[in-house]
Amino acid sequence: MWEYMRERAVRCGEYIAKTGCTVRACAAHFHVSKSTVHKDVTERLFFLEPALWRRVQKVLKVNLSERHLRGGRATRLKYEKKQKGRGETGKAHAK
Repeated sequence: MWEYMRERAVRCGEYIAKTGCTVRACAAHFHVSKSTVHKDVTERLFFLEPALWRRVQKVLKVNLSERHLRGGRATRLKYEKKQKGRGETGKAHAK
């Protein structure tokens, strides 16, 4: 494994363990793909720093269990925002 991969895996693992963020948020923070972050923190980190890997796995498990709640919340907010734009009549264009 290349040295930059090792460093990236450890940095991503530390960031996720510290912030509790999602794989997507970590990928955006480090400007890499979600697939890269996932491989780094689930496979590579296991061999590099097992203790950190265990902490990251706990965060990923929590994120997985909350995923459906976050999606539902985002959908609700989307439609609430859409409804506010229509005004009190509930129609896009009042006649």
